[in-house]
Amino acid sequence: PFDISIIENIIKTASTAPSGAHKQPWTFCVVSHLAIKKQIREAAEKEEKESYEKRMGEEWLNDLKPLGTDWNKPFLETAPYLIIVFKRVYEMEEGHKHQNYYVQESIGIACGFLLAAIHEAGLVALTHTPSPMNFLSSILNRPENERPFLLIPVGKPVETMVPDLKRKNLEDVMVVYG
Repeated sequence: PFDISIIENIIKTASTAPSGAHKQPWTFCVVSHLAIKKQIREAAEKEEKESYEKRMGEEWLNDLKPLGTDWNKPFLETAPYLIIVFKRVYEMEEGHKHQNYYVQESIGIACGFLLAAIHEAGLVALTHTPSPMNFLSSILNRPENERPFLLIPVGKPVETMVPDLKRKNLEDVMVVYG
């Protein structure tokens, strides 16, 4: 465990991300309560088990093999904090819907800021996207205008198996004109 003020500063940083019409269409839910983390883990593992056994094709499963991952997600309980990022597809104000713009792009940029801030704070994170993720809305009792976007366990580094992943070469990811 570590002080929540570190998480608060990380989320303040993420909240500085640019967004369509400066609507800031995000909510960052921070969970440290053990019973809620257990509930999230159980629901996530149920969806993940279904995915691994029935939803994912053979190519997808083969692509995951080098990562050594499966439907078991103990990190959802052992990480001191879970940050669940919700995208706000619209706003409700005095009974009226107000549109948010470029929600996917805005929330993606905010999550990039969030992950960079987590690492800058000397912490580690794992992006987790169980599919579907609607159970998060239910467990956390989020309003109708919010949809789960990303589940991020956050903690201090621990000994673990890290796969030997190779990144694409610069010439494979960059094209220069000029």
